[in-house]
Amino acid sequence: MAIASKPAPKGWPRISSSVFYDEASKAIDWLCTAFGFEVQLRIDGENGRIEHSELVLGGGLISVGDVKVEKDRPWRKSPRSVDGANTQCLCVYIDDVDSHCERARKAGATIVADPKTTDYGDDYWSDRSYEAIDLEGHHWWFMTRVRDKQ
Repeated sequence: MAIASKPAPKGWPRISSSVFYDEASKAIDWLCTAFGFEVQLRIDGENGRIEHSELVLGGGLISVGDVKVEKDRPWRKSPRSVDGANTQCLCVYIDDVDSHCERARKAGATIVADPKTTDYGDDYWSDRSYEAIDLEGHHWWFMTRVRDKQ
């Protein structure tokens, strides 16, 4: 039995992630400037709070939300509020890792690993990638496939 065989809803990828920020409005603007995301949907609430958002990049989608300390959602945290801990790192395939890295660096991203090509051998593939940390401590990997499995 196929678990995921029907097409995803229009405008949505098969899988997406939600990322939480203390200052989601600022983060949305920064993610667009630094990493090239585009706002597909943004619902602003009271006092500049983001109720819901959808940012897209190359067919992928993330939701960016404000940290809300609610009784039923205490797990929503920004890495900077938990000593930089991350429970996920986001990975995005892009067309040009080197120019993307420079764009992110100019926007203030912390580049943890500069662009590097890693060849996993003939039975696998080769990617060029870099790692960046955003303004609140989320880790991001951006990569370009250099060679497919042979």
